[in-house]
Amino acid sequence: MQEARQRIGHSTNLVGLATDLLGSAAFNDHPLELHLSGVREMNKNLFEMLSFSETLPDAGDAFYKYMMAMFGIDPEQLEQERAAAEQRGVKVRRYRSSFLRLLKGWGYDSNSPEGAVLKGWVESRFGLFPTFHKSKLDRVGGPDWASYVEEKMSSRFHNNSIYTQLDMLYEFCQWGLARYAAPGQSHVRLYRGINSFDEHQVLERVDKKTVVMRVNNLASFSSDRSVADCFGDTILTADVPVVKIVFFNTLLPIHPLKGEGEYLVVGGDYRVTASYF
Repeated sequence: MQEARQRIGHSTNLVGLATDLLGSAAFNDHPLELHLSGVREMNKNLFEMLSFSETLPDAGDAFYKYMMAMFGIDPEQLEQERAAAEQRGVKVRRYRSSFLRLLKGWGYDSNSPEGAVLKGWVESRFGLFPTFHKSKLDRVGGPDWASYVEEKMSSRFHNNSIYTQLDMLYEFCQWGLARYAAPGQSHVRLYRGINSFDEHQVLERVDKKTVVMRVNNLASFSSDRSVADCFGDTILTADVPVVKIVFFNTLLPIHPLKGEGEYLVVGGDYRVTASYF
């Protein structure tokens, strides 16, 4: 158990806190403010524009359009560029990576190549190792870890500044939570349904129903307990720090994650209650 507690992640990250602290149950009980270094400073115009929004849908629409313009991932724009290039006889790359494509892939399967890229982004920015990708990742350098690294570094996704796109999504999510979705709240109560503990390492049993559990470095939760019930016989209930929420279902005008009330959450050691009904 002691070895499991020590092997939580890298010694460095981009949020300015020790990774062991960031991943601890103590942090999740008493969270501190988090920001990815330099993201808001480098995108002052975006956040100034967002300040004029009157509702979360308005802000989401503004962010969506900003990202389309900044990274050229609007389908109509791509088609126009392709048509113009073909007229000039220039071959155009048909795939331009997008945070929306990653979210869509995660929605289908969190163990997909898109899921590996998202887990790799969390590892890079927050320092936390994934604990599961298709199988348990209990040894850095083993064959399962090598397979995960191969997928997370795939050149198919690592173009068009994909990590920067995700950085901006996280900071916009934090802005939206503080301004509209969870103003003044330090935590949001969320639920996760599971059928086994293969992906979830129990570190400590507090009482009959409460455990400290190491959640994968990125995991899906729901704000609706009945929805979580559809995904497993055991329902985990966690008070998730707002600062660990990367994305939630109503953040954007489009919905690449179709699950009702779905949240993407940075993992670590969580104090959760487990119920079987």
